[in-house]
Amino acid sequence: MTPRVVAIDGAAGAGKSTLARSLARVLSLAYLNTGSMYRALAAAAERHGVSPDDEEHLAGLIDGLRFRFVGDDPPELEIEGWPEAALRTFMVESSVSSVARHPGVRTRLCDLQRRLGQDGAVVEGRDIGAVVFPDAPVKLFLVAHPSARSSRRADERHVDDRSVAAALRARDALDARTNPLEPAAGAVVLDTTDLDVDETLEAALSIVGDLAPELLP
Repeated sequence: MTPRVVAIDGAAGAGKSTLARSLARVLSLAYLNTGSMYRALAAAAERHGVSPDDEEHLAGLIDGLRFRFVGDDPPELEIEGWPEAALRTFMVESSVSSVARHPGVRTRLCDLQRRLGQDGAVVEGRDIGAVVFPDAPVKLFLVAHPSARSSRRADERHVDDRSVAAALRARDALDARTNPLEPAAGAVVLDTTDLDVDETLEAALSIVGDLAPELLP
């Protein structure tokens, strides 16, 4: 059975989260930000003194994390005991790529992501269309010029563009060691460099209408 999933991949700062949340709202689907799951694991590792290099103990920490959807406009992922602010600290951001590179960690979290999205969801992150939901009827791959990505991330974090640009370059390099930033088979590439939030949503809905009109309201 084909899952009622829209898979959104792409680099940090390309607009995945903003689009995914808006698209989930329009399509009446849950919104699953898989990056939050990896950040929660990185935060738990910091709290428990587990090294980002210790794959075995990192995988064990996953058992202590509780994931569920809350709300209805759209339903969004809640990680028990970990408010969003705690997942956006410098320490978490600087270690999440190291935590996520371990095959054992990725396998366990991917299994959880499939269960969370089994009833339908807009799922965003990395490897969503290629690994987590390869049979998703709609796969989007967001790209944007590096300057646009850093500017958007700086606005989100209320920090200086230059420091964000350097952090994104470092993050891209680390992520590329685990999973090269390439579109999954069948993914539609959407360049958001010159698109605002509404234009990006409009373009995405047009793609959904072409590929899986049954998902439209």
